Amino acid sequence: MARLLFFGKLADAAGARQRDLPLGDAQTVGDLVSALGKQEAALGAALQEKSVRVIVNEKMAARDSAISDGDEIAFLPPVSGG
Repeated sequence: MARLLFFGKLADAAGARQRDLPLGDAQTVGDLVSALGKQEAALGAALQEKSVRVIVNEKMAARDSAISDGDEIAFLPPVSGG
């Protein structure tokens, strides 16, 4: 089981700021995003945006980064302001 954290508009798309989710066959961040997209199209589309940043266990991660049970995986939308 992994803890997923969603921020900003991604929390709106997910319907929650946090979820605990079994990873199943997902072995990478990209696998997880694909699996979430199959379950919830709107969330999957939001997570597919290139500007979304992923943090795994408090470190920046790429789509091909490995994930495993016990990980904390945060999805961050683009941030702007002045």
